[in-house]
Amino acid sequence: MIFKTFEGRLILRVVLLLLTLSAPAIVVVNSLSELLVFLLPLLVFQVYELIHFLKKAQEEFNQFVESVHYRDFNRYFNEKQAPVELEVLRKGFNEINSTFKALSKEKESQFQNLQQVMALVNTGILSYDVATGEVVLMNAPLKKLLHLPHMQTIHYLAKRDQDLYEEVLKLQPGHTKIATAHTTYLEKASFKVLLSATGFENEGSNYKLVAFQNVNEALDETESQAWQKLLNVMTHEIMNSVAPISSLADTLKNRLHESTIKGISSADVEDLEVGIETIKRRSQGLLRFAETYRNLSKITKLNLETVNVQELFGNLKQLMQPTLVQKNIQLTIVLKEPQIAIQADTNLLDQVLINLLVNAIEAVKDQPEPEITLTAYTDSENKTVIKIIDNGTGMSKEVQEKIFIPFFSTKKQGSGIGLSLCKQIILLHRGTLQVQSELGEGTVFSLRFG
Repeated sequence: MIFKTFEGRLILRVVLLLLTLSAPAIVVVNSLSELLVFLLPLLVFQVYELIHFLKKAQEEFNQFVESVHYRDFNRYFNEKQAPVELEVLRKGFNEINSTFKALSKEKESQFQNLQQVMALVNTGILSYDVATGEVVLMNAPLKKLLHLPHMQTIHYLAKRDQDLYEEVLKLQPGHTKIATAHTTYLEKASFKVLLSATGFENEGSNYKLVAFQNVNEALDETESQAWQKLLNVMTHEIMNSVAPISSLADTLKNRLHESTIKGISSADVEDLEVGIETIKRRSQGLLRFAETYRNLSKITKLNLETVNVQELFGNLKQLMQPTLVQKNIQLTIVLKEPQIAIQADTNLLDQVLINLLVNAIEAVKDQPEPEITLTAYTDSENKTVIKIIDNGTGMSKEVQEKIFIPFFSTKKQGSGIGLSLCKQIILLHRGTLQVQSELGEGTVFSLRFG
């Protein structure tokens, strides 16, 4: 049995070769030199047989190495038709290939599962080599979030969004940060993203994995709720404090007419009446002011219906036409999809669009060729987008960050409630209201409905 193995056959050949090499000495000692003629061919044959035996084993090994190099673990080494000395060797190769194949399938299955999980989560994930910047992994949600079909290196992000690129590079593993992302796909837009980073090492290289989560809507909703709570408290306190003052001023004025106070001239009485009337008027004005702001917290329910955008634009243009003609402002409606419609509360949506259109009229009134454009379309995410575009004076970045804050206004007579109310109405529709503007280049207000 021992001579049926590769090692046994090799030992047998070596032993026979040694005996053949020892034979000439025995022949010469016994004066049988003529036998050397027969020993020499035998020696040559044994050397050739040994070389041929080792060469076959080497060829089998080379084939196995080649299959491993090209990861061809499906290659099968025929054991039944193999020479006896190579049968065990081929069996070993097949077992190794089977193990590699099982490991490869397991790895591929794990990778596929990871890909499915990454596609299902609503979080963008990016992994890259810290030293070279080469992107190792970029899931579908991130491509959709940043409107980037592919990134070979992290440095490509700098061409699309320099600020976000710098924030990603500066973010240390184990830390989180809220940053602003910008997109130029079809339109300029910005939104807040929560960045989370972790680091790991693999085969001597350091990698950083960054998670991107769009928190714009959550921040808007939280901010809106905070302002509503603040306004509720403020209006409650203002009305509770001012109402008695107004009532007291009215009482004092009546008592002053009903009685005559000694030592006070008619001129002084008249001055008192004027002062009391002023207190009453300003108190009532402050009450009306507080009541107006309280409207921000009253809108909690929507009467949704299907609204045709073309009809919506037509009604808006007809309503604002006298003002537009008076101020020589051109209003253009661009609607490539005439049948486009949304689910909305008509009255509240009218209020939003009228407010935005009035602001646009104010912005373009001093332009040599004032123009306002109303447009609507369906974006890549199948969401309806309505835009109010003007070629007015534009706004600085500082102003853009504050215009949706209650009480903030750039107008001398403005109350600062209009855009705050507009944003709350759009949030109730589960939509977003954003502004893009450049000084001297005009402004775009975008309403996006899911």
